[in-house]
Amino acid sequence: AGSGAGEDMRTEISTAAAFVTRLLRAAGGVGEEQLRCFRECLQEAMREHYKHHWFPLVPSKGSGYRCIRINHKMDPLIGKAAGMIGLSHERLFQLLPSELTLWVDPFEVSYRIGEDGSICVLYESPQPGGKAAKQLESRTSCKEEWRIGRSSPSKSYNMMTVSS
Repeated sequence: AGSGAGEDMRTEISTAAAFVTRLLRAAGGVGEEQLRCFRECLQEAMREHYKHHWFPLVPSKGSGYRCIRINHKMDPLIGKAAGMIGLSHERLFQLLPSELTLWVDPFEVSYRIGEDGSICVLYESPQPGGKAAKQLESRTSCKEEWRIGRSSPSKSYNMMTVSS
């Protein structure tokens, strides 16, 4: 395969795909086999989509293009992967947060649930020859926040602020 961009972005893509899959699993009602297929399809779709938009030397370049977004519209990559396992957009909206932003950049994958939610880092590695990674003190509170945000049946995600 050679080590093109595809090799470099494998960790970031699998981290992001696993995260969305975890959200679906937590919502319930989707079988493990379907989830596995969904994750593979999503990774494949992301690999294709990001192929020429991955710049490890300038990680922020193309960030908007790689951003996965659910905001009263379903992200096409998630929609495509869900279609492969027979999940409609309507069903996805019931299963996933109505506001989700997932940034998949070289060396960092982070997400935000809700418009004013805090940004949580899922994966971060120091850039080769770059600055040391920044402190991830909020990582645990984000994990908690994700669980709390899920357990409440209400649709208002704006209460999910992390107190410092």
